[in-house]
Amino acid sequence: MPDKKEMEFDFNGILFALSYALDCVEHDLLGVTSNHGKRVAAIAMCVGNRMGVLTTNQERQILSACAVMHDCALSEYIQDEYDGSYVAATGSFLKNFGRHCTMGEEAMKLMPFDPNGTKNVVLYHHENADGSGPFRKKADEIPQAARLIQIADTIDATFDLSWMDDDKRQRVRNYLNDQIGHLFAREEAEAFIDYINGIQSFDLSFLRNEKIDIFLHNLLPGGTVTCTPRELMDFAGVFARIVDYKSHFTKNHSIGIAQKVYKMALYYQADENLAAKLFFAGALHDIGKLVVDRDILEKPDQLNHAEYKHIQTHVYYTYKILSDVSGLEDITKWAAYHHEKLDGTGYPFSLSTKDLGHWDRLMACLDIYQALTEERPYKKGMSHEDAVDILRKMAEDGKLDAQIVADINQIKP
Repeated sequence: MPDKKEMEFDFNGILFALSYALDCVEHDLLGVTSNHGKRVAAIAMCVGNRMGVLTTNQERQILSACAVMHDCALSEYIQDEYDGSYVAATGSFLKNFGRHCTMGEEAMKLMPFDPNGTKNVVLYHHENADGSGPFRKKADEIPQAARLIQIADTIDATFDLSWMDDDKRQRVRNYLNDQIGHLFAREEAEAFIDYINGIQSFDLSFLRNEKIDIFLHNLLPGGTVTCTPRELMDFAGVFARIVDYKSHFTKNHSIGIAQKVYKMALYYQADENLAAKLFFAGALHDIGKLVVDRDILEKPDQLNHAEYKHIQTHVYYTYKILSDVSGLEDITKWAAYHHEKLDGTGYPFSLSTKDLGHWDRLMACLDIYQALTEERPYKKGMSHEDAVDILRKMAEDGKLDAQIVADINQIKP
């Protein structure tokens, strides 16, 4: 029986939500094909199983999590290094490339896994067998899981395994053979080839976009991830960084909401678990924006009607992404209702006073407060007093909870 201060969440659901988040960002920034992270996880697991090196469910969980998360810091790295313009102009993101591996390794330390199991896996996932990678580590100097992710990542990025024909099958084989001792260690390359040869009518159909979810569900060990409130908040921070680095216009928005709702939750005397879950909801409240075109998110001019309606869909997608994760039911509601209004004029569900609880109302107030007070490239942040004046007017109009607005004014979260 877990300690009462610990919480349990569905492992596969969390992993799939992370994968979806990363896919959206990488596709927008880099043009990466959909479900790349899931394919890397599936290929790495299949090759590892063929080699007989995955003997426990914990090893399978860690490999699949690291595979999905292997480029978790890539969008943050690109925005920090280039502000997006260099990549857009050149199609390249190789300058100081090892930095995204280092940043990704730091993010993995915040995941609810044994740190000894994940150590150096994401850090070294771009190392080549001959030591020609960013850290000059040879195959025998890096973890087995990193080698499995590296070969899966390289092959999918090079050949796009979301579809396959006989010609591509042969080219993959030839490439694996040619790169033994250079990109790939012999053991992993031969196991990959052996796996290919062992499938009748090989077409890797399970890696197609419409089949990959079912295949991974059957392949992964499942089960739950148990974490303390502090671990949940750290984990939420990883999600928030992925969401916020979709656009440099909203950098730090999600983590700002998370910190404010946590502070207000403590003011309302919420217990440790509840406060952590509210932090998680704040961190993920805009995960649906990953579906929104970045050109619309960063448009400097006023949005037209169609663009505004498109942006409004983000809260529905927040609901859709999180509702698939068992154990996040309350968090899903708090995150997805942040644009609802007490008078029923909000979206996406047109909820009203009778439908919205205290924490739903708090999230709605704080989302507006955060947007008004944070600085963005196109505007300076408002003062606390000016922001609260706007919140008060909205409360007078029946849209926000007047008592929560008064509490925000007092606490200055």
